[in-house]
Amino acid sequence: MTTAPYVASLDDASPQIHPEAYVAPGAVIVGRVRLDRAASVWYGSVLRGDDEAVEVGEECNVQDLCCLHADPGQPAVLEPRVSLGHKAMVHGAYVETGALIGIGAIVLGGARIGAGSLVAAGALVGPGKQIPAGVLVAGVPGKIVRELADDDRDSFARTPANYMAKAARHRAAVPLPPA
Repeated sequence: MTTAPYVASLDDASPQIHPEAYVAPGAVIVGRVRLDRAASVWYGSVLRGDDEAVEVGEECNVQDLCCLHADPGQPAVLEPRVSLGHKAMVHGAYVETGALIGIGAIVLGGARIGAGSLVAAGALVGPGKQIPAGVLVAGVPGKIVRELADDDRDSFARTPANYMAKAARHRAAVPLPPA
């Protein structure tokens, strides 16, 4: 396992990584990528800002094996406190504050996920779809199932803080020598 993330400039664009952001070993950050304060990018994730910008807001967590990429004219944007579950993909889409994109979910170009919404595990939000704030989206193709209740919101509102604590622990991890 590599002990450092791969962070690289591409053409004239270099990643901008806040000193309080955490990027795990094995993550790839290339080109026009911005990570704000306390954002975390986990093992095996790829953030590729070659065609357009990739922006990750404060206290976002991009969990293991995620992919953020964009097409020309369609940046990938995560507003503050967004959580991307393991293996989620956001491609040229916009995710508003406090939303959670579930494990293995895909959000495609030009889509917009409203603040505090939950895209269920494995859901597919198609190109250009506009999802309002505070709803649950599930299925392939993704459809609004219902409005979220307070209990729903509370269940995933703690995720950013949990991942900030995990980042502090993992930052202190000590690699073992090869066997």
